[in-house]
Amino acid sequence: MASMDEVVPTRTTRSRSRLRGGLVTVATVLALLAAMGLTVLGLGSADNAVASYDASSWLWSAARSELARVNGVTARVDTRVEVPAARRHPMQVVQTDRMLVLRDLHSGQISALDLATLQITATTPTTPGLGVSVALHEDAAFVVDAVQGVVRQLDPRSLTPVGEPVRYPPGITGGTFDGEGRLWIAVPAEGTVSAITAARLPASGAPDAPVSPQQVETHDVAEPSHELMVSTLDDGVAVLDRTAGALVTVVRGETRRTVLGEQLTGPGTVPARTSGPVVPVTVAGQRQVHAVADGEVRSFTVPGEGDRLGAAVAWAGRIYCADDAAGVVYAFDAAGQLVDTIRGRWGGPLELEVRENHLFINAPNAATARVVNDRHEVREVDKYANDVLGGDPPEEPPPPPPPPPRKPQVSKPGAPRSVTASAGDAQARVSWRPAAANGAEIVRYVVEGAGQRLEVGANQRSVQVEELTNGETYTFSVHAVNAKGAGPARKSNPVTPTAEVPDAPASVSAQARPDGTVVVTWPEANGQGNKIARYAVTATSAGTNAPAGESEGTELVIAAGELEYGTQYAFTVVAVNDKGAASESSPVSDTVVPFTVPGAPAELTAGTVADRPGTVSVQWAPAEANGRPVTGYVVEVGERRSEVTDTRTTVGGLGDGQNVTVRVRAVNEAGEGPEATTTARTVAPPRVTVTGSSATATSATVAFTVDAGGGQATCTLARSGQPATSGPCSSITMGGLTPGTGYTFTVTATNAAGSGTATRAQETDALYGIATCVNGDEPEQRTYCDRDRDGRNGNEIFSVPRQDNDRQVGWAKPGTRLKALCKVRGEEVYAYVYNNDKRSTWWVRVEYSGRNYIPWVWLNLEDGDNINVLPTC
Repeated sequence: MASMDEVVPTRTTRSRSRLRGGLVTVATVLALLAAMGLTVLGLGSADNAVASYDASSWLWSAARSELARVNGVTARVDTRVEVPAARRHPMQVVQTDRMLVLRDLHSGQISALDLATLQITATTPTTPGLGVSVALHEDAAFVVDAVQGVVRQLDPRSLTPVGEPVRYPPGITGGTFDGEGRLWIAVPAEGTVSAITAARLPASGAPDAPVSPQQVETHDVAEPSHELMVSTLDDGVAVLDRTAGALVTVVRGETRRTVLGEQLTGPGTVPARTSGPVVPVTVAGQRQVHAVADGEVRSFTVPGEGDRLGAAVAWAGRIYCADDAAGVVYAFDAAGQLVDTIRGRWGGPLELEVRENHLFINAPNAATARVVNDRHEVREVDKYANDVLGGDPPEEPPPPPPPPPRKPQVSKPGAPRSVTASAGDAQARVSWRPAAANGAEIVRYVVEGAGQRLEVGANQRSVQVEELTNGETYTFSVHAVNAKGAGPARKSNPVTPTAEVPDAPASVSAQARPDGTVVVTWPEANGQGNKIARYAVTATSAGTNAPAGESEGTELVIAAGELEYGTQYAFTVVAVNDKGAASESSPVSDTVVPFTVPGAPAELTAGTVADRPGTVSVQWAPAEANGRPVTGYVVEVGERRSEVTDTRTTVGGLGDGQNVTVRVRAVNEAGEGPEATTTARTVAPPRVTVTGSSATATSATVAFTVDAGGGQATCTLARSGQPATSGPCSSITMGGLTPGTGYTFTVTATNAAGSGTATRAQETDALYGIATCVNGDEPEQRTYCDRDRDGRNGNEIFSVPRQDNDRQVGWAKPGTRLKALCKVRGEEVYAYVYNNDKRSTWWVRVEYSGRNYIPWVWLNLEDGDNINVLPTC
């Protein structure tokens, strides 16, 4: 892996000029990006390929591995660009109107994108992990290696080094430009902050331009070894001294110190960049924000619970504070009153950036963002908008955040562990292991001895005590301080400074191993006549220095988990002789990033694929990378094994209705991590249970339940020799049946895995008719239907389907209800006025003195008088 002194571009393409007033066409953009390994996912208008002059900002979407250019005025995406091999990677995005620089924290790769052409101009590697950052201002780009203390300028288009780097002691912080183009760096080891100006690029043609970046001013802002955080201003810098609880501003060369004192009840944070006169200091553990302006402090409390607050950002007279756990951004007015609550289904960290007179709120793990203008109007942004070229639907919304953890019991911190001292020439170095925080973050450590009192940052667990007398013995005590006060002290071993100190080891090397350990090695030091008794190793990361351990030999193996995976570290070694005298620190080692196998995938779920037999779907949340990018996942379902790069997959080829165990493991450079497990079942053929049936004279209804086997079932009802009837999978009615007839019905439910059936016997109801003859209005009609008479009249019943006096078997009084059996063609009969002029050749066989016939015209069938429902005799 290249160090910061060895940054070289791995790919450079020649920039193309754009005709004045011309526009890059969609086809041109696609061609350019195809050649560079990027994909344009959306082009909303013809001007999206020109520079970002229209209040726009590029927002990162980790789930899609893409950038979206959001127009702040319209709150719409007009361009989407896919970044290869960066899905779910954390990404630092810095931008100007014409350039965009990305740093992938998982891979360490830096990429430069020219916004005038949407062209990647170069890429270059850096050490992956936290510890390296990039900064961009106009035509100047810088890479800040906080661990090594090296700040190097790059040409933002070619990513080639410009001049010589600016070097500081290891463990610097900051690295952001102010509004005047100065890059500010804080040096905790010295308690200083300094400004760097960029060298003019060779192509600029500026006369007498410096060939290297210049450190132009340095200011004392704190005692050495205090923890410092930097927020650049419109014309200067604000430095938060987290150890002393003070905010120091440097504006136009003038330094102003505002003591927060007891108001700062825990370690505070500040945004990387502050616009306007108010600098907000956020204490996440206490959910407090302290707004500092012109030496005055206004404090207020952020609603909610938990400590996942981001650094509050001042914008247009308000202060915005993001609660990552709740997915909420709170807005406060200048008096600290809550005036707005911005909510979204974000599910993860929130990024707040003031750019182009707008506040952009981005959730890298979600499909939406928000834009706030200077009138505090909030609008939602669909980062996966479908109305741009290549648009596609958003992913499923992230699950709601888990409830905040219960607040721990808070008390004063415990005593520091392993307090050791080693003597030097008129000095001594005191180191210690962390104290128990006991529910409230440690703000600082206090070292006392030799008539001195030194305050040290919570992550600066090593300090050099100067101005001691050689030959005199000293003992030092160390105690921690949190929001509840000072904890108990622990004393060091006694030491006696001497001029007879050994030499420091000439060099130090470090190697991160796949098992999570880090091996630090060095050559044997020259004891200058005394025996080397031990070596003390100090680990340095961005803004921190802490003891890593001691060794009697020339190697120290730092146990897995002692250092944070994914964070960059470098190491220095001090030799201690048998008289307790210590050398100066060795040169700093190379930078390493501790790593081990990934964690287990989170939120693993597996389910039945309803429309595919023998198949289950599996999805999970990304595993913790633990220092190296997750390159894929091993998915085992039953006996089937597959490897995927996404966090979801489907696995087929299993049996129907099979219960399977699902195992998923993440893979990185160190190997396969621990598995997450769950169970699933493939779709099974349906099972049908008949729960009841009913019938009318001409229809039958079968009620049933269906166990769809995890699939989506369709259902039918059938009887022998007839087409099936479809219906809901709860009950189906079949019509067209013969009254008074027994049937056997078959219910069939079908899904992707097959079919299930059940049968039910049901007899239809008998059909009845009403003998109907109604006297007419004319005198000769008024008694026609009253009785049976000689000759013809209504409701006569025969043994044959014709009006044959010799075959008449009786007469039905009007209103008599007769059971209808079947129908047959016979003599035509006309009912005249006595039954609505009904005329037909149909006769109905009824139960009357046996089974005999009545003309249909004299028998009105129930349920609609439909002769067709009767079977033919």
